[in-house]
Amino acid sequence: MSNPHKGRTGLDRLMRATGYSLAGLRAAYRGESAFRQEVWLTVVATPLAFWLGRDWVQIALLLGSLLLLLVVELLNSAIEAAIDRISYELHDLSKRAKDIASAAVMLALLLAGGIWAAALWQRLFG
Repeated sequence: MSNPHKGRTGLDRLMRATGYSLAGLRAAYRGESAFRQEVWLTVVATPLAFWLGRDWVQIALLLGSLLLLLVVELLNSAIEAAIDRISYELHDLSKRAKDIASAAVMLALLLAGGIWAAALWQRLFG
């Protein structure tokens, strides 16, 4: 038996995939306060990246670290939603999955913070 939703090709597939992606971004923004905070951090920090970065590589690292943080937060939210869809019952595997996803967000935050701190240090003292 084939999946009836997988037969789309070409422009139709692209348009539908774009719509699903935008719906996902809207759902995350409306439903996840951490994602909303990180979006606003990115909005505020984007102009700063152009002042802080000395060349396009540094600017790309600064902005890329924030984009990576948003991606990881989206994946964390998706994992949490899937676990909650299965059951709200406390279970060791559910806790493990949520804790691991949360750890991924923490590592992305540490990476972004480290990149921004290093660029700021170089800009002010380098």
